[in-house]
Amino acid sequence: METIFLDDFVDNGIIRESSFRLKIKSIDWEIYKNKNVLIKGCASIEVPTWAYMIITANLSTYAKKILFGEPCSAIKIL
Repeated sequence: METIFLDDFVDNGIIRESSFRLKIKSIDWEIYKNKNVLIKGCASIEVPTWAYMIITANLSTYAKKILFGEPCSAIKIL
């Protein structure tokens, strides 16, 4: 299973929409094609709801299954 860590999107201690969207555009989403992908639920900072939605929207075209949370108790999104 592939994992997306939301801490990778932190910019000076928070998730800023402008820098977040730039990082999202730079991701090669093809690497998730036909794979199970976990969006890791715990981050060192509070994550805005829109961040999860943007990641899920981008993954939905490629991933076989999208999950949210921790590996031991993940919730299926798609």
